[in-house]
Amino acid sequence: MFFMVLLSQHTTCFMFSITAQLQDCSCKLRTTPSTSPWRRLFTNFFPHSFMNLPQKILILGWMEQMEKNHPDVVSSVMYGMTHEKRNITLLKIGLNSTLPKKAIWMDCGIHAREWIAPAFCQHFVKEILGSYKTDPKMNELFKNLDFYITPVLNMDGYIYSWTRLWRKSRSPGSDGCTCFGTDLNRNFYANWGMVGISRNCCSEIYNGHSPLSESEAVAVTDFLSANRDQLLCFLTIHSYGQLILVPYGHPNISAPNYDELMEVGLAAAKAIKAVHGVDYTVGTPPDVLYANSGSSRDFARLIGIPFSFTFELRDKGDFGFKLPEDQIQPTCEEAYQGAMSIINYVHDKTFPSAAFTVTATLWTTLTAAWLSSTTLL
Repeated sequence: MFFMVLLSQHTTCFMFSITAQLQDCSCKLRTTPSTSPWRRLFTNFFPHSFMNLPQKILILGWMEQMEKNHPDVVSSVMYGMTHEKRNITLLKIGLNSTLPKKAIWMDCGIHAREWIAPAFCQHFVKEILGSYKTDPKMNELFKNLDFYITPVLNMDGYIYSWTRLWRKSRSPGSDGCTCFGTDLNRNFYANWGMVGISRNCCSEIYNGHSPLSESEAVAVTDFLSANRDQLLCFLTIHSYGQLILVPYGHPNISAPNYDELMEVGLAAAKAIKAVHGVDYTVGTPPDVLYANSGSSRDFARLIGIPFSFTFELRDKGDFGFKLPEDQIQPTCEEAYQGAMSIINYVHDKTFPSAAFTVTATLWTTLTAAWLSSTTLL
């Protein structure tokens, strides 16, 4: 674990992303992994021998280190396997309770080449673990909620994407098709196969030979279904486009709480803009992107999880999936505020008395500080 100890001492979101992303992620689209500025910077921090470690090991090592560093609030749950027999594992984060708790879901990396997404999941974990002991609001969230966070959902495709801009899973084609992979975000049992898909198994939006044909989609479906009464909010992190998407992807179907979803999404976009001035657009996929079906976001809402959102992180296409290194940290910072805007809203709606208690505690603290300062004067 020597490597991960070094990592914890030196990282921000920027360096966390190096452990979770393709070695070639520079703004120069033709940069090779061996000459990438990310790789050069990585080498400056760590011995050369670590450069040959598989990225899967680094991700798993980071997850193990989070458990080791925070055993009172972090545990891991293996809830499925990929087609290539890799574990699908989430971090469960929250204070222990003798009573059932409500929960927040977050997954990153369902689309393999969207490398900024796993970096954000790691940044999110780092931020909440770093603040729950000192921030009364975060402490209240930890008491009332569990966070279920999957840093890399599509591990097979993610590993394969290190040498190409791969999007899908890595399962073989069916019915004689020689192409590999299914778009996992078209494979869920939510208006499956209706719009925004392809039946050509070589297409990037191939939705699979049947709903839930992919083991990764089955794993998420089973977990969400088993915990639907516990889950208040579903967040799935993608790139790119600077969007916050609400259900549904079908143009003729609306979520029963569409107005509230839009209100919460717009507040999140406002929180994002307040950080670095970056604009995010909020709406359903048909309104602001394109119609689609079979998404995990739509499935989550369909089974009764009331708040379900897709984040499409930076940028709007100038660099696309190969976001330059000077945008990694700010992307994580602003998206964190957007996610927390949603989570705080969901929490305060569910636990109104807790929100009042935190506010009262904060005002008491501020008042005491003010009285202390006036006494000194």
